[in-house]
Amino acid sequence: MADLVTWAELGGSLAAIGGAAYARHAHPAAYWSTVGLPVSIARLLVTYSSTMDACGLTVEPSRLRALAVKATTRREVRPVPPRRGMIRPTSTGLRLRLRLAPGQEPADVAASAERLRHAWGVHAVYVRDVKPGVVELRLVGYDVLRKVRMPRRTDAGPLRVPVALREDATAFVRDYQAVPHELVLGATLSGKSMYLRNLLAGLAAQPVVLVGIDCKRGVELAPFAPRLSALATDPERAVELLPVLVKEMEDRYDLIKARQGIAPGTPAEEITSDVWGLPEDERPAPIVLFIDEVAELFLVATKKEEERRDEMVTQLIRLAQLGRAAGIYLEVCGQRFGAELGKGATMLRAQLTGRVCHRVNDEASAKMALGDIAPEAVTAACAIAAELPGLAVVGDTSGGWSRIRTPHLSLADAAATCRDTAHLAPDVPALAPFRPYVPPVPVKESGPAAAPQPVTE
Repeated sequence: MADLVTWAELGGSLAAIGGAAYARHAHPAAYWSTVGLPVSIARLLVTYSSTMDACGLTVEPSRLRALAVKATTRREVRPVPPRRGMIRPTSTGLRLRLRLAPGQEPADVAASAERLRHAWGVHAVYVRDVKPGVVELRLVGYDVLRKVRMPRRTDAGPLRVPVALREDATAFVRDYQAVPHELVLGATLSGKSMYLRNLLAGLAAQPVVLVGIDCKRGVELAPFAPRLSALATDPERAVELLPVLVKEMEDRYDLIKARQGIAPGTPAEEITSDVWGLPEDERPAPIVLFIDEVAELFLVATKKEEERRDEMVTQLIRLAQLGRAAGIYLEVCGQRFGAELGKGATMLRAQLTGRVCHRVNDEASAKMALGDIAPEAVTAACAIAAELPGLAVVGDTSGGWSRIRTPHLSLADAAATCRDTAHLAPDVPALAPFRPYVPPVPVKESGPAAAPQPVTE
């Protein structure tokens, strides 16, 4: 009987271990909440002092503390770790704050992030500077980019769209007022279209003028036509649209200048140098220009097409240089974007502050997007596997970069969002000739109507 109980207990233990291993692989979020979180908290509490000492993050105690220890316990005075704040569990990991000792800096903690990850058994550790002397450790329990689940609370707002998930389990927010223009590169089936789809669906719910240039006959942007104020599907149409946008930009500058030329004694807060300082009733709606496969605007075969190309590139450079103050922003997408495209390509790329690089076919393409930001970002972009569509490396000209992944959004859902928000498209008379034709939605026929019944008492 005892042997039967022993074998039953052993079988139950093996089943529990196997179930935990399966849950860790198939349902990492559930595994973290039930098993990983308690184990990591226990490791952190038990080994905190020894781990900090091994990482070189301890300092000698003050004289007063040393005297107090000798007087009360008569033990050896040991270095003390940074003072730890309260542990705050999350659905994807842990968060805690550390108060640095005098002489320490956030870079010291960031350099030990890999050691802390192994010591506490988590997927990754990220360090964020909160205020002078205080850093926040964000411990991520599992690979959140393998199956993207956007946070419930995101920092959305005017011209702010949560479009992807960062590797530290926070939302990547595309903020046009902070980063006005962006370059998105990626090979075929890398997830570039999914990124663009999420961005369009997010902006569709805001009073923003959406303009598209899709030289692939509109196959990428045509499903969003109900929400677009203008769409050009070939270079001939694009060469007509871009001067209209430049003229709209110049008209907005005239409006700003008229506002600046006001009477003396006007409060300084009423004098502005961009459209966001104008009164709300006078402020024109912002314009976001999406360009899919920008290389199609640069490719030429004849001398006449070369003149057309130079004209379009000049207009794009003007929009990139001067458009921010007028509320005009660029989202440029392509597979490659370098000097080999022709005159003006490098100058235009230099104006695109934000950079998003999906999987590319060669290292040179990654360097086009991220080479002027950080060499580590280029290496990370070249390591993206084909089995992870939507994974990208995002950075800006400040030098910071991180990995992100866009959640899946079907084309039907994105198109439905654009149809439902078509009434939010601001009216721009200059763009009316370029508004795409939207066929009416067919009405489903119902069954045969019931025969009328005679009226009786």
